[in-house]
Amino acid sequence: MHPHDAQVSVVVIGYDDALHVTDAVRSALAQGGIVREVIAVDDCSTDGSPELLDALAAEDRRVKVVRRTTNSGGCGTPRNDGIDAATAPYLMFLDSDDILPPGAVDALLMAAVAHGTPVAAGLCVRRELPSGREVPWQPELYERPALVSRPSRRPRLAHDTLCVNKLYRTDFLREHGIRFPEGRFPYEDFVFTARVLAAGPSIALVPETVYIWHVRRSARRLSISLDRADVDNWKARMEANRQAYEILLGAGEKRLARAARASFLDRGLRMYARELPLREAGYRGEWWTLTRAYLSDFDAADLAQASVPGRVVAQVVLAAGQPRDLHRIKELAARPARLTPPYAQTEDGAPVWSADLPEVRLEHLLHRPMRHLPVAVDADLHPRARATCLRLHLHELYGRVENARPYRVDVEFVLREDETRVGLTATAALRQDPDRGGWTAETPVDLAALGTGTWDVNLTLRFDDGTSRDTTAHALAGAGRLGRRVVPSLRHGVLLVQPYATHSGALALRVAPGVRGVTSVVGRRFRRLLHWK
Repeated sequence: MHPHDAQVSVVVIGYDDALHVTDAVRSALAQGGIVREVIAVDDCSTDGSPELLDALAAEDRRVKVVRRTTNSGGCGTPRNDGIDAATAPYLMFLDSDDILPPGAVDALLMAAVAHGTPVAAGLCVRRELPSGREVPWQPELYERPALVSRPSRRPRLAHDTLCVNKLYRTDFLREHGIRFPEGRFPYEDFVFTARVLAAGPSIALVPETVYIWHVRRSARRLSISLDRADVDNWKARMEANRQAYEILLGAGEKRLARAARASFLDRGLRMYARELPLREAGYRGEWWTLTRAYLSDFDAADLAQASVPGRVVAQVVLAAGQPRDLHRIKELAARPARLTPPYAQTEDGAPVWSADLPEVRLEHLLHRPMRHLPVAVDADLHPRARATCLRLHLHELYGRVENARPYRVDVEFVLREDETRVGLTATAALRQDPDRGGWTAETPVDLAALGTGTWDVNLTLRFDDGTSRDTTAHALAGAGRLGRRVVPSLRHGVLLVQPYATHSGALALRVAPGVRGVTSVVGRRFRRLLHWK
């Protein structure tokens, strides 16, 4: 028998998610005897979810169904219902469209008990569906086991705004009155997490993956984190961050409060700024006005805590009364960041964002090591039956690139669905270009070597001073599609190839080899057209 049997309540919340809620509950039950109960809170679903939960409860007595009679409009109220219903010494949260990986609860409980902490946290992985591509969330916090005696000793904890990758002692939450905002309150976990940190608990950190966050971009109803096309989503994010900041500041946790603002600049601001070129003019204007008003409360120390790209984007928004330089902002907000021309200077030679915004200075950006410098590389790739060529142009950056003496670029085409799979590599010499300025390189691309999928173009710039910089290439044709082309291939007969710019402006490539691949892509496009009509 496990020494900590029946110690944990898992609170599963759901609304009209009959397609996934069974998998979520079963993933909690599969944790074993360590789970005393799975409290399934149904937020007044009408799609058959309650019946599915009742069937699960009939199979396993650990499933307890809580049916709300009115829809709360958000995630906070049903989670609070779960806190109230929990009978185990510890609890954790699970959304109906996500799952717990095997051993997750065990890893968290063992750490909490071993260290006597009221909170234990582990790694969450964002899994893109249907591709299966996984991206770790805040991996820096979970590289190795650790015990944090107080959250203020590791301000980076404020960047992990998730509530679901953590185990909480139930009486700790109740004694401190830690609850979620009620009703419709998007980003409710920002506020809940701030309340947890403000209570000053010791926290055990584990490197194991304890939560699988499913990202379904093609879902009929997008999750709050993906449904960003309406400016109300941005308003909600700012309000949640504002409340988190005030909670931490009110508890005397100034370092954590500043870290919460830094997280807003580094993640929220950069993410939404990358998408501005995709939005309508009305959205852009309102977004800009709202963001300027919110950032006006940030002081210099708040800005200094953020990543350099986030800080510069904030400074441009504060300095300009209207939306401007959106594509350039998008490039700087990308990961990795790319600072594209023009490279303006003041009369005394100080680097600035632009001649008419000299108050947005860039010295702090340029003092970074080369491996973090936001160098910009333009890329041009036109698929052809013969001699497809990738052309690159590396820009100078206020003398930093020239001083490092670039001599080579290594190119990798990496499968987006599996970042461990490299489909093609190439190396090309970088040569100075007196006519265009900067350095250029060309390398042939064997498109037939790439299989079906989406391929990201990753670059490593090499310099004579021994430094290097990993980056991506800016697609010259801008955001959106560069056009599909059918290319003859000796190996596959034909290839359907589409170079395109990602939302952050980076060059990527979709490939479908063979007649079957071409037919599949054309068929999917035809079905989408019929659906739209």
